[in-house]
Amino acid sequence: MTHTSVLAQQFADGTQDHLLADIYVDRSRIPYQRDRYVKAVETYVQCFGQGEAAVYSAPGRSEIGGNHTDHQRGQVLAAGINLDAIAIVGRTDDGVIRVKSDGYDMLAIDTEALAPEESEKETTAALIKGVAAGMKQHGFHIGGFQAYVTSDVLIGAGLSSSAAFEVLIGTILSGLYNDMKVSPVEIAIISQYAENVYFGKPCGLMDQMACSVGSLVHIDFADISEPAVEKVEFDLDNAGYSLCITDTKGSHANLTADYAAIPAEMKAVAGMFGKEVLTEVSEQDILAAIPRIRESLGDRALLRALHFYEENKRVMAEVSALKTADIPAFLETVKASGASSFQYLQNVYTSHDITSQNMSVALAVSDISLGSDGTSRVHGGGFAGTIQAFVKNTAVETYKNTMDAVFGEDSCKILKIRKYGGMKVI
Repeated sequence: MTHTSVLAQQFADGTQDHLLADIYVDRSRIPYQRDRYVKAVETYVQCFGQGEAAVYSAPGRSEIGGNHTDHQRGQVLAAGINLDAIAIVGRTDDGVIRVKSDGYDMLAIDTEALAPEESEKETTAALIKGVAAGMKQHGFHIGGFQAYVTSDVLIGAGLSSSAAFEVLIGTILSGLYNDMKVSPVEIAIISQYAENVYFGKPCGLMDQMACSVGSLVHIDFADISEPAVEKVEFDLDNAGYSLCITDTKGSHANLTADYAAIPAEMKAVAGMFGKEVLTEVSEQDILAAIPRIRESLGDRALLRALHFYEENKRVMAEVSALKTADIPAFLETVKASGASSFQYLQNVYTSHDITSQNMSVALAVSDISLGSDGTSRVHGGGFAGTIQAFVKNTAVETYKNTMDAVFGEDSCKILKIRKYGGMKVI
């Protein structure tokens, strides 16, 4: 712990610039991060007063490959990015977790009363309570703290702002009460539990795992109790490309049923073979049973199942291409992933509102403007939010200007992959 007055001064005078450069990669953003951290410490003091405090961070994530495969215990390729949630934190002895998030009212969670409540579903309080409960169930120590949280992970933009927040709370509890000995994988599993059981969203584990582990990671969820996590060494910038995420400003309101239908339909197909998830059923068995699946569950469930198997193969192809620095093969596979998501997974727009197709427009504009200078695909859960593009560095400025002209100023973000997941900064 460091006194808040010292923390603020260290960030203000540039003492921690080397640390900020290490975490956020992009040196041009150091003045922004310096100012951001100083304001966070100052706001913490306004909320809780001067005193000893620590600083924690958890990144957002970008899904590179494996669109909607994680909840079927498939494979994904994902990366922690240099947008994150940070928290200025002080430990307390009253067993109450108090969190003041930027722009929101103070929340207070009693760690002695952690039962889920229906009235709290889809709230931040549910996420905090769920993470604390999950930590306790896994045999870790929990206790009270006070925190000011601010995040530049775009909310509702497919960069996993909720997963970053969950991982942040788990990392804080790991640091304050468990000597930072709760592994990133355990924090990810606990965070998913919080979102599934307390928040009420039936998400897979990919978001939480990427945010918790960081870097560029290949994850195989076949053994859900111990997912295989492999860091993939690859420098996208040195390869001459940038990762661009465009927020198409589509609303995520009333889309929970759309998201939930994807794992539900995939699991229904697996259920026809007496299995829980598709990874337990061979693709050959699915192909042989197409007439029966269509009759029992309809065509969309079948198409979504077929997407799963082919998407798993694409993840392995992407990892192989990156390991051998075969950029053309990597980009070709990224494009095939996006096409499959659009045609077979069908998560680029909701069928309940066919007049609003923000992501479809963004993909069309990207195809036309990029040509041979890059490729794009749906990003994250889909239906609204963001698209992802890998763009030649020489074409980034033009691409950003094109997307900003359609979707608004600064809609297109140029991101870096950061090597840290959930972490104690100071």
